[in-house]
Amino acid sequence: MIKTTLEIDGMACSMCEAHVNDAVRKGFAVRKVTSSHTKGKTEILSEEPLEETQLKAVIEATGYQVTAVRSELYEKKGFSLFRK
Repeated sequence: MIKTTLEIDGMACSMCEAHVNDAVRKGFAVRKVTSSHTKGKTEILSEEPLEETQLKAVIEATGYQVTAVRSELYEKKGFSLFRK
């Protein structure tokens, strides 16, 4: 799994978050997408790496500006009774 974190300017409310999330879901096959207008960030979980230029284009078409993109491997941290 890949976690992609975007820093986005222009989000001012929860409706802005919804616009960004919907644009990402329509443009890419993702497992999860969450946005925070207070932090100015969007986090995306996907099976494959996302194309950075295409990702910026999809979000900027909605009127928001992507200022930074960071991708990293993501491992789900689950609860286990057997962990030492």
